[in-house]
Amino acid sequence: MPVGNRQVAAYPFLEGLYEDDYFPDHVVDRGKEILLRLCERIEAERPAGLTELYALTQAATEEFNALEAEFEAAGSEIETVAREEIGGDFWFVARAYGFEDADAEELIATREW
Repeated sequence: MPVGNRQVAAYPFLEGLYEDDYFPDHVVDRGKEILLRLCERIEAERPAGLTELYALTQAATEEFNALEAEFEAAGSEIETVAREEIGGDFWFVARAYGFEDADAEELIATREW
């Protein structure tokens, strides 16, 4: 199901990682897919509040945890630059769906990176 939110559909997810050769595009593509699936779930499930939103974002964060092995296999890792970029995109998603009061750290509380 394509994302219906126009702001999200036009957003350049993980743009900073694509611009840096240290991060292989094929692995970054997988991260972008995780974020887009998160948006699709938000649109489908319509979380009523922050608790429901955090459940969705933290599940997506766990997918990024699993993606760390792919970064490492490609000679990269989710390090400071990547953490900031990924976290920033989770924050963008929360705001794009009307959760301006979401806590940026709570969105990705299950992260291992």
